[in-house]
Amino acid sequence: MENPEVTVSSCNVHDDENLCSYKRHSSVSQEGLLEDQLRRKLKFFFMNPCEKFWARGRKPWKLGIQLLKIVMVTVQLVVFGLSNQMVVAFKEENTIAFKHLFLKGYMDRMDDTYAVYTQTDVYDQIFFAINQYLQLPNISVGNHAYEKKGAEETPLAVCQQFYKRGIICPGNDTFDIDPEIVTDCLYIEPTTSLDNTTMGKHNLNFTLDFPRLVAVQLMFNLKAINLQTVRHHELPDCYDFTLRIVFDNKAHSGRIKISLDNDIAIRECKDWHVSGSIQKNTHYMMIFDAFVILTCLASLILCTRSVIKGIWLQREFVSFFLYYYKKEVSFSDQMEFVNGWYILIIVSDVLTIVGSTLKMEIQAKSLTSYDVCSILLGISTMLVWLGVIRYLGFFQKYNLLILTLRAALPNVMRFCCCAAMIYLGYCFCGWIVLGPYHVKFRTLNVVSECLFSLINGDDMFATFAEMQQKSYLVWLFSRIYLYSFISLFIYMVLSLFIALITDTYETVKHCQQDGFPETELQRFISQCKDSPNSGRYRLEDESSASLFCCCNGCM
Repeated sequence: MENPEVTVSSCNVHDDENLCSYKRHSSVSQEGLLEDQLRRKLKFFFMNPCEKFWARGRKPWKLGIQLLKIVMVTVQLVVFGLSNQMVVAFKEENTIAFKHLFLKGYMDRMDDTYAVYTQTDVYDQIFFAINQYLQLPNISVGNHAYEKKGAEETPLAVCQQFYKRGIICPGNDTFDIDPEIVTDCLYIEPTTSLDNTTMGKHNLNFTLDFPRLVAVQLMFNLKAINLQTVRHHELPDCYDFTLRIVFDNKAHSGRIKISLDNDIAIRECKDWHVSGSIQKNTHYMMIFDAFVILTCLASLILCTRSVIKGIWLQREFVSFFLYYYKKEVSFSDQMEFVNGWYILIIVSDVLTIVGSTLKMEIQAKSLTSYDVCSILLGISTMLVWLGVIRYLGFFQKYNLLILTLRAALPNVMRFCCCAAMIYLGYCFCGWIVLGPYHVKFRTLNVVSECLFSLINGDDMFATFAEMQQKSYLVWLFSRIYLYSFISLFIYMVLSLFIALITDTYETVKHCQQDGFPETELQRFISQCKDSPNSGRYRLEDESSASLFCCCNGCM
């Protein structure tokens, strides 16, 4: 690439700062030096860590920190994951225990079918739950207790919701109703004595008007302490359970569905004392978390500095080409200076720092945001492991996956947009037609999950078999719908998607053997024949005539 003849020109206030730098130092004697320096800078910038070590003796600090960070973040994630599993298990087991305690005749895995059908059963269920609540300290095998506000225990609330006015005569096909919902609540203190044989009609003056009844809710609060963490050298947490037993009669179909919802809040215990070395173990874990934060902070600083250097070098190269060759640098060449792997590592470092800080607060019992912390640490660990692919990409045999993904991504995105239109069409059609007759098509979310499973060949026979045959027309439509969807997506869409990836893979493989087409940036850099161990990349050998630092200001 030959350089055009250059004349020295003066700068004015309207010139770009980089162009000004070139104009002030552009002379026939300096032109070759500046161009060689830029080529050498660019070649050094795109070297791998080993080549940079040979070129300037620069130690691969970022590589070392990433390897150290993988070990530390993974260990941190495993430790927190084991702790979080105990928390989730404690929540789930308490919810199951409450269902067995407060729902009469409840058995596991009958949440969707648990219902009552007679007025007597409704009263029995309500007063069974009330009686169990009043006797809880004597019957529960867990460390459950009533919630206290001050010195008083919070009561159980029995609230019934019903239409404000309703005269319903199905035999005459007539009704007169006011759809406004009225709520009436009855409060029962934990110290109340109740005789279950009276069903509450005399003791509590509690009756239900079933023709107008919409729902009955029993609401109460309980507390517990998760002591199992002590065995794992962690301080226990205190739990607040807000329970709500709902008798749903919105449909007025003769079937009142019963469900128990449990909202759980984790709080710091007010006054605690544990003998042994638990406190010391907590301090050790917090020191380890602090070390993880420092390591990620060092990685964040180094990667941010590299990204900034890349942007400055991009501006220098763009200005050089614009001034010397009167050409604009293509967008793809400019994006070569922005290292996406560094940005991924920066995001990972930020998430790890925030997640580790939350973990330290959780260990100190200042916060209880287990779910937020697990999401942050989980994503950050995933990104840390993905970031290592960058260093494997410096080896040609390991680089094939990265090159294939990068080359295929634009075509894959366009293909997925087209396929998504067909997929969404089937989702909406299946939901509106098959929803009332098939459990897997009741909501759009469930429909999408069902169709995605069918694409992958999962649960095909069950999807066909569970279709109700109450309407022959809908049953026939379901067969046409399912057969057409499976044939279209498995035999055509999925095959075309695989062919698209395979074609890109073959192209990249041939290019690795025959060479990739050179971009203008690569052609410019390739004219620099200096090898990494030539000694010409040493900082002390660089000329003082830098492309940027010599421009103190444009007049």
